[in-house]
Amino acid sequence: MGRILRMMKRYWAYYALGFTVMGVSIFLDMVNPVVVGRLIDEVIVARDRGVFPTLVLWMAGIALGRSVLVYVKELSFDYGGALMVGRIRQELFDHIQGLSYSFFDEKNTGELMARVKDDAEKIWFASSFGIMLGVEALATLVVATVLMFRISPRLSILALVAIPLLGGLAWALERTIGAVYGEISEKNAQLNAIAQENIAGVRLVKAFGREKHEIAKFLSHNEGYYDLNLKQARIWSRFYPKIEGLSGILPILVITLGGVLVVGETLSIGTLVKFSSYMYLVVWPMRMVGWITNTLAEAVASARKIEEVHGYAPTIRNPEAPVKLRDFSGEVSFEDVSLELGGTQVLEGVSFRLGPGKTLGIIGSTGSGKSSIVNLLSRFVDCTGGSVTFDGVDIRKLDLKNLREQVAVVMQEVFLFSDTIEENIRLGNREEAGWEALQPVAAIAQAHEFIARMEHQQETVIGEKGIGLSGGQKQRIGIARALAKKSKVLVLDDATSSLDMETEHRIQKEVERLEGVGKIIIAHRISAVRRADEILVLEKGRVVERGTHQELMDQRGRYCETFREQYEEAMYADQHLQRR
Repeated sequence: MGRILRMMKRYWAYYALGFTVMGVSIFLDMVNPVVVGRLIDEVIVARDRGVFPTLVLWMAGIALGRSVLVYVKELSFDYGGALMVGRIRQELFDHIQGLSYSFFDEKNTGELMARVKDDAEKIWFASSFGIMLGVEALATLVVATVLMFRISPRLSILALVAIPLLGGLAWALERTIGAVYGEISEKNAQLNAIAQENIAGVRLVKAFGREKHEIAKFLSHNEGYYDLNLKQARIWSRFYPKIEGLSGILPILVITLGGVLVVGETLSIGTLVKFSSYMYLVVWPMRMVGWITNTLAEAVASARKIEEVHGYAPTIRNPEAPVKLRDFSGEVSFEDVSLELGGTQVLEGVSFRLGPGKTLGIIGSTGSGKSSIVNLLSRFVDCTGGSVTFDGVDIRKLDLKNLREQVAVVMQEVFLFSDTIEENIRLGNREEAGWEALQPVAAIAQAHEFIARMEHQQETVIGEKGIGLSGGQKQRIGIARALAKKSKVLVLDDATSSLDMETEHRIQKEVERLEGVGKIIIAHRISAVRRADEILVLEKGRVVERGTHQELMDQRGRYCETFREQYEEAMYADQHLQRR
């Protein structure tokens, strides 16, 4: 809650205006019963028509004034709450963007979406309407109670017996229902995650005929969400009738005793009406106790969930005195690098040097540690032993933004935003003025032809995550995007796995012609790395072989064996096609 209170201070002007207008509105609420009481005693009972026009004008003025004040009050709180929550949401998003890869391994997208959207909305509702009604109810209760005592202490004592009882009920309600809201928030995040996964992977679900299984899984979580909401409703149903009962009995008791006082001529009818009006101004805050408690309990639970996310700190930080590479030559060195993740040794004793403009090939089976090298290059993780250097400078000393500007990475699974093809490629270089400047990289990536065939060409809007494009088309856009970045080091992590051999070969030839760009090509297919200046063979996080293609073939080790297996598969496929 501390973050919320600090945010409210930032937008104090809106809240100050709202509270000021609220004070004037409450004042008019307190004046109105006085006018009504005089109307009854002086006009209706005493039949003094002279004051009638004045009293009617007072009543009309109060009604009009309250209408304007209520509008300004609600607008002020609404604006203040909306701006405050917008800031909370922005800070949360900024914080999430700055967190390390390990955080996203622990948290799913649906849970984070619930924090950014659902929990923020609950805080907005509480910080605008919840606080407004809570303060207004408390102020009205106090002022109306004082005025009631001034009119009739005996009636006031009878009326106020219910207040401590209602306070106790509100406290018990908040204690009971607060924990449930935390569980509801957690279950809502799980539902979001399941729904998002299934919508994103609907093609896969249908392809494997998993609709019934996924529906059953969603239904199971939905029933859990339903049960928690039912539990909340049961708690609410236990407390709400008591609150309503106390609020409802109170006017009956007051009017009964007040009637006795009027008959005994201790109290005038107008005074009783005035007292009753104040009493109703006390009753509505009593009735709002449950709703206000409910709203604030939701907000507190949501605030705790958001604070949990803020409690995570990035494991990869900028150094205190970051170094910036001014003229990076493209030299990259791994010196006896080891990496341990979650207690598992991923890399051990890996060493290599990539010279400026040279090409390094890396092959290995799944889980051999190839992609971990990519994560180390961009400093998504830090090595636990040895060092990674750019131009002889340990990357842990480099400015993070500057470091990542030097490396362009294309992963096997290319992520595309729901935007035009041009904008997805431009992501690699926001400074390029137009499509003409991006066409050369599209041509190198062999993407220009299929883009030209599309109805809207580069202005074609891609579906979410590239839906509507083939795997090869997505990879070519990913390669074009990386080339547009114009970094000194280009990393292709199985980036051509979805391409046919002919297209892959054309891209390789174009990439080889890039001057002054160091290339690290990670692949399963030897055809992707055989022309590299040096090739590493990884097994279980260790470099087991290294050399050029010919040197590795002469060693007759794992590389040679893999080459023969892939060559035999290709030969068999060619013979099979020829027989057909």
